[in-house]
Amino acid sequence: MKTRQIGNDTVGRVEVGAIGLGLMTFDQTGSQPREQLLDTVRAALDAGVTLFDTADAYGPGDELGAGAQGANETLIAGILDELGVRDQVLLATKGGHVRTADGGWDLDSSASHLRSAVDASLGRLGVEQIALWQHHRPDPKVDYGDVVGTLKEVADSGKVARIGLSNANPEQIRLAHSMLGDALVSVQNQYSPAFRSSRPEIDVCEELGLAFLPWSPLGGLRSAKGLADEHPAFAEIAAARGVSAQQVALAWELAQSPVVIPIPGAKRPSSIRDSAAAADLVLTSEEIAALDAD
Repeated sequence: MKTRQIGNDTVGRVEVGAIGLGLMTFDQTGSQPREQLLDTVRAALDAGVTLFDTADAYGPGDELGAGAQGANETLIAGILDELGVRDQVLLATKGGHVRTADGGWDLDSSASHLRSAVDASLGRLGVEQIALWQHHRPDPKVDYGDVVGTLKEVADSGKVARIGLSNANPEQIRLAHSMLGDALVSVQNQYSPAFRSSRPEIDVCEELGLAFLPWSPLGGLRSAKGLADEHPAFAEIAAARGVSAQQVALAWELAQSPVVIPIPGAKRPSSIRDSAAAADLVLTSEEIAALDAD
């Protein structure tokens, strides 16, 4: 697979596959046999996918309630260890979201919570240093400058190799970059055919040399029919090229900027193989223009 970069000379540049894997939907509550998840990770690695993205708040809340906190990290760490592939992936995680007793979501960007979240993730992932640790979402209860100050403290501690932001706007990205310098390497925001309002953040990332990691890059439109109904140009180009509409969507995102690394979710080997193939789908300027306008 073609690769793209995360990091810089100060914190270390890492080449990762141009398509990553979002792990939010990985779980073992009955619908996903462990062997299926193992096969999905094998298929991802075979296809050249090397950026794996989790978070300490990911987990099936309905079944686990507050126990969902950390469930996904523990599951992913176990799968990587079982397969013996730790050294083949850049494993990213996040902190700042918390799960409630009913399995819902809340925010906590207090300095004490973020410090403890890093330590908890280190333990669950079974690593001495987190390769990429991302602040999950701005917390209206905490000034963003104070949050970034805590991120700098975390970066300086050596417990994480690189810092990322998630769900940040251009002003927040610039503030974080001014305070964190080269420790800041990425921004993870929603971006897809159905959600394009993060275009300004892509531009800021390109300017500052940061990777942009679109979450939900297929806009929740996992089926070809759903994508075709909402965005017919994607379906039309897919049919002409003999590929899936999902591949066209991911290739379109890659074409937006060389800093873009989409992280589609996948729970089946066939899904991640299809997504990974988008890295080799080169769209023409005419096709990109049609998709931009769709």
